[in-house]
Amino acid sequence: MLSLLAFPKPFRGHIATIQRNAISSWVRLRPQCEIFLFGNEEGTAEVAKELGACHIPEMARNEYGTPLLSDVFAKGEQAAKYGLLCYVNCDIILGSEFMQAVEKVSQWTQRFLMVGECWNVDLAEPLAFDQPTSEENLNALVRKRGKRRGLYSIDYFVFPRGLYQQLPPFALGRPWFDQWLIWKARDLGASVVDATPVVRAVHQNHDYSHMPDGLPPHIFLGEEGIRNEKLAGGLRHCYGIGEATHTFLATGLRRNWVGYLRLKFLRRRAKRMQGTFFWRAMDLTRSPRHALGLHIGNIKRFKALVIGQR
Repeated sequence: MLSLLAFPKPFRGHIATIQRNAISSWVRLRPQCEIFLFGNEEGTAEVAKELGACHIPEMARNEYGTPLLSDVFAKGEQAAKYGLLCYVNCDIILGSEFMQAVEKVSQWTQRFLMVGECWNVDLAEPLAFDQPTSEENLNALVRKRGKRRGLYSIDYFVFPRGLYQQLPPFALGRPWFDQWLIWKARDLGASVVDATPVVRAVHQNHDYSHMPDGLPPHIFLGEEGIRNEKLAGGLRHCYGIGEATHTFLATGLRRNWVGYLRLKFLRRRAKRMQGTFFWRAMDLTRSPRHALGLHIGNIKRFKALVIGQR
């Protein structure tokens, strides 16, 4: 029914533990999913063999060695045997309700993107998924200590084969491509479904030692982050989960009128501001400001990222 696509980081230390936890949770999803692990990072081939996942080692990368989202999607669509795909970050634990949500949304419409907020939780040990109470225990931990990541932290994307074509060469693990995927789905006329109320996806907290510059601010202000923003066509093409067209509630799918009205307001405000002195001044200083990462979108998203990690 569903093919999962993921690009793991090198399996070292704490990152290795949380990635094994995540992949192990995917293996136990029912109906059973097809899992693809991309890249030749340390330990990926061994973990794929151990957990019964498919391994695709060769990936297109930019000059910094960062894998490209477009290649993951293209090779995933080519190799997948199912019509539904899910790109998911390799630190995300998915529970049994995830597949139930996928099934209901796919029955409701054929053109959709399903996303949702995750819950930040500190996990340092391997999880015993073979125990009958493992999911119940994890849910109890989330209720007690979990914190939502925020509307701009998007960690899983479920969509039908062929929805995305000719993706820009976004660098994975850098900002803006995830928000662009939401905007693009809406631009294509697909329904964007926020499954947060019914799907309890768990993001396992970790540091950023795998990043060249270590700390999250460099992800936004570095060359790859700035390039991703340009490839997206600017922040006007970067939507959060709050801009979903529908919300998946326990009672069913409902139109997201709050997100609809917010977008209408922002578009009208931008139209009113065109031609004003303020707008012209902002436009003239756009290039140097954006080169430094000094714009309101970056500030808001960085704030959301920092709050989500607390």
